[in-house]
Amino acid sequence: MNTEFLKWLSTSLVLSGVLLTNLNIYPLNIFIHSAGVASWTVAGILMQDKAIATNFGLQIPIFAVGYVHLFYNS
Repeated sequence: MNTEFLKWLSTSLVLSGVLLTNLNIYPLNIFIHSAGVASWTVAGILMQDKAIATNFGLQIPIFAVGYVHLFYNS
């Protein structure tokens, strides 16, 4: 997959997740946003950009907490 395409796909997923959050469309916002975070992490690793990989990579456990809350506490 082309890295440039992956970056734009990731960006659109993250921004769509933010929009869904602002529209209070739950839990779809978590699924879309976390897909963007995961793909940005991959893009950061492929580009060897430690700042991007760290920023988005550290968001993955935060989304994991959201998934646990969604599936085990509802």
